[in-house]
Amino acid sequence: MNTRERFHAIMQFEPFDRLPIIEWAGWWDETLGRWYREGLPLYITDRYEICEYFGLDTYRQDWLPVCSPACPEPSAHGAGILGSETEYERVREFLYPEDSVDPATWTRWAAEQERGDSVLWFTVDGMFWFPRRLLGIERHFYAFYDRPQLIHRINADLTEWILDVIDRVCSVCTPDFMTFAEDLSYNHGAMLSKDLFDEFIRPYYAVIVPHLKKHGILTMVDSDGEISEPAGWFGGVGVEGMLPLERQSGVDVGTLRERHPKMRFIGHYDKMVMGAGEEAMRAEFERLLPTAGQGGFLPACDHQTPPGVSFRDYRTYLDLFREYAVRAGELSCTGCP
Repeated sequence: MNTRERFHAIMQFEPFDRLPIIEWAGWWDETLGRWYREGLPLYITDRYEICEYFGLDTYRQDWLPVCSPACPEPSAHGAGILGSETEYERVREFLYPEDSVDPATWTRWAAEQERGDSVLWFTVDGMFWFPRRLLGIERHFYAFYDRPQLIHRINADLTEWILDVIDRVCSVCTPDFMTFAEDLSYNHGAMLSKDLFDEFIRPYYAVIVPHLKKHGILTMVDSDGEISEPAGWFGGVGVEGMLPLERQSGVDVGTLRERHPKMRFIGHYDKMVMGAGEEAMRAEFERLLPTAGQGGFLPACDHQTPPGVSFRDYRTYLDLFREYAVRAGELSCTGCP
């Protein structure tokens, strides 16, 4: 199987030869800084060149910017840049740019995809994430009650822009999957109720998801934290997968698979064991193996590899990953003719 065939076989719950060896989110700067001191060649700095150095499969991501470079910046992380509809009107000229999709990049990537050498995906800001970026964390939560019309206005505009960028990307090629950046959970669960989800988020997904499916694009949501309950909310509006399933938040992929048999998952390998030695790393792969062998699941670090993981640790992790990738493929083929 080539890279693209393998992805689609797994995501369609069909037999596959091995799991892909991937890093869906890249690496922290602090992690790479350590690795450069410990043996990673200094001239290798590009994300995909690093993937090639480690022998990872090529999964190319384009996070399509919803803010232009001239957009005002918040004064601090989580501070936001506006607090009213009047301010939104002033800022709106810097939002929803028409040039977010670079046709030249996608044309170059499409040639790789056509050969089966890469899997392509794009990311857009979601209906929880983007209003929070604009309003700031605290104002965003109050706005569900104090300025509901503003959140609806932002999400209606965002939806129109997302529909347009989907068509722009698909005019070049069809991505293999996409993600909505949401991060609407923390380590104990969702940061909003299902009632608020149904009022402010569901209606916009109900417009976008069918458009993605019309193009044949697998639809996934990227949310950190404990997403076991919200996974069902998103599944109810047609979303087909979740990532990264952070283990330190108590997420369990086996439980999610029981609740949502056809939902796809990416991530879930506990990053906190990656610096704890080979035995701990192997035990984590053993935990994931039964679900990985069922298909619909691409194990990977459940967020970015932390700087506590040495260069040597990471090489050990990849050696084990390759071993278990083949074992999962063998499980998927059990009973095959």
